[in-house]
Amino acid sequence: MSPPPPREPETMASEPLGEQPPVREPTHKWGIGAFLLVEGVLLLSAAFIGALLQPSTSDQRISVVTIVVGSILPVLIATGVALLITRLRGNGPRIDLRWSYSRQDFKVGLKFGLIGLVATTLAAMVWTKIVGKDNATSAFSALVDSRSLPVAAAVVMFLYAWLIGPVCEEIIFRGLLWGALERLQWGRWAVFGLSTAVFAVSHLEPLRTSLLIVIGIPIGLARLFTGRLGASVVAHQVNNFLPALTVLLISLGVMAP
Repeated sequence: MSPPPPREPETMASEPLGEQPPVREPTHKWGIGAFLLVEGVLLLSAAFIGALLQPSTSDQRISVVTIVVGSILPVLIATGVALLITRLRGNGPRIDLRWSYSRQDFKVGLKFGLIGLVATTLAAMVWTKIVGKDNATSAFSALVDSRSLPVAAAVVMFLYAWLIGPVCEEIIFRGLLWGALERLQWGRWAVFGLSTAVFAVSHLEPLRTSLLIVIGIPIGLARLFTGRLGASVVAHQVNNFLPALTVLLISLGVMAP
């Protein structure tokens, strides 16, 4: 009588050949404190640079430097700190902030950006009727309102408002803040709602907070539905194009403020 065949190990029966356990992305060690630090850096650097560049005369050249550098540099510094935090306390921006820029991100971002552009335009029209034209002007538009800028400065402001600024703001709000709230194990809709509200309030324009919430909703939805930052960046850039173009034309004196 031949001996019975050897039994296979139980592990081979429980784990079919070729199947691998799901790979979990590594978690980061930074949280809400990182976002608060970045916001503090933004406010302090804006105050410091504003005081440093405060013109002592009515020289137009000094005024231009104050507008361009004072508006852009604090946001770039704060964004740099946010990216550095993901390197020192996490796994880098690609993993921690869900950074990507694929064709799908572009398509979804474009769709939500166009929806947001229409919604923002309609909301701005209603808001202007309620509070008046003077009170409806954004802080960014007020920087170049009723003054002409050199062509180079006007183009820099346009490119910043349209392309660069949205990248920076998305890294801070839909990247760093979003990731910090997820680390607290908040639900995805709660993260979306709070990050949208904080985005609006952080602009420090109390009269325009409700309008900024309308602006932030489609941008946040692009982040929510894709789970990636690239889509919200595109949506933000699409939404900012017409306002940035308007500021460019006003600053060059082509359009009346």
